[in-house]
Order: sequence, then structure tokens, then C-alpha cells
Amino acid sequence: MAKTRFDLTGRVVIVTGGGSGIGKVYSTRLAEAGARVLIADLKREDSERTAAALAGAPGEALAVATDVSDEAATMRMAEAAVNKWGRIDGLVNNAGLMSTLTRRPWHEIPVAEWDRVMEVNLRGMFLCCRAVYGQMKKQRSGSIVNISSQSVLEGTPKRLHYRTSKAGVIGLTRVLAREVGADGIRVNTITPGLTLSDTQVASSDPAHLADTAKGRALERPQVPDDLVGAVMFLLSDASAFITGQLLNVDGGKSMH
Repeated sequence: MAKTRFDLTGRVVIVTGGGSGIGKVYSTRLAEAGARVLIADLKREDSERTAAALAGAPGEALAVATDVSDEAATMRMAEAAVNKWGRIDGLVNNAGLMSTLTRRPWHEIPVAEWDRVMEVNLRGMFLCCRAVYGQMKKQRSGSIVNISSQSVLEGTPKRLHYRTSKAGVIGLTRVLAREVGADGIRVNTITPGLTLSDTQVASSDPAHLADTAKGRALERPQVPDDLVGAVMFLLSDASAFITGQLLNVDGGKSMH
């Protein structure tokens, strides 16, 4: 059967935060689609457990413990992919801090907590992009998908540090797309709505989740699989002439 422009068979994709939550679903679906997935996660046991569960998938999976806020760790992550498969075709910049953060007024956020959120959510994306850049430039091809948040489109209150970091991701995406386009590299961002991952459900008020669902044009809870199609599209050749763009996936809660 002829390959389609959406085909990801054999593509080498790094998924940060890929061992649990939404990232685990990205890793799983990509491997099921035939991709070679490096599962980078701060918790080694999560990445190894997810990789082991994909042993029978059409693609492959490799677990690499990675702290995305550590420059050396991100370089080791990229090197592991190249050493294993010889290239890097995609990066899903998914790792971030959110569900563990207390919802509170902006002036009550501890400075140390603000700094840690920026270190992981924004510096981490910068470091991961830089880690894969050399190999993608050498190939003159590659797709980076940065995960932001729909909440920045509405100015959702509380967790100001999280919203600010995710707004920064949009700026990073647009500027980086301009800077690496000549190298054949594409950079886009997805803004997911509130998504019922295992970690999100555990940290959210059921009434808040219900209200969020009612506010969508498609009135139902959003689940991780709702995001997979957008991620796979942006990694595939079907989006070969798309870069610097924001793709909002929230069931029609925000329209722009």
C-alpha cells in the first residue's frame, strides 16, 4: 500500500514528558502509527514502563530519563535518539508543570515556584529545541511541536506563572520558526483545552471540569486522544508548508 502524506512509519520522534499523562498517550499513539519514539521523562520508571508496554507496537520505543531544565540532560536525550536511530525527525515539547500547582491569586505565588515553572515550561522547551537543532539542521528537515495552553487565549485567572510560561511558548514558536525555516525545520504550537489526563483528573474539581465542558461548542470533556491527531498532523508531511502557527484544540471553547 502506498504511503500517505500523514504516514509516520519509521519517523524518529522525541516526546518530552512522554512517560505519563497526555505525553504517554502521544508516545503510545505515535509508536502504534509506526514511529520510533524516544520517551523522555523526568521519572525514569514512567518512561521505562511506557516503553515496555509498547514492545509489540508497529514502531519502536526507547526510554531516556530526562530533566528538560538541565542542558546536559537534553543533549544526552538528543544524542540517544541519534545513536539509536541515526536521525531526529520530530520533537514534541510536552514536558511541563501544571497539575501539581496550587490555584491561587498571582500575588500569593512564591517566587521560587514562579522560577521553577519558568525553568521547566519555558527554559525546558528552549533547551530541547536547541538539543535537536544540530541534527535537524544536518538533515535539513524536522518538525517541532510545542505544547502551549488554550488558557492563555482567554486570560484564565489563577496559576499566573503557568499561563505566562505557556504564553511564552507561543512567542518562542513564532520567532524560532523564522530563525530555522531556512534550515528546513518547521516549528508550530498546539493550545490544548483542559484535558482529562490521569494527572489532571486527580488534581481538578469535578464541578470545574463540568463547567469547562459546557463552555465548549462540542459539549463534552476533552481527553488526550483529542490532541493526538493535531500532533501527528504537524509531525507529518501533510503539514510540510505550515510553520509558525498556533493550532487550538479545545472543542470550540476559544474561537479566533
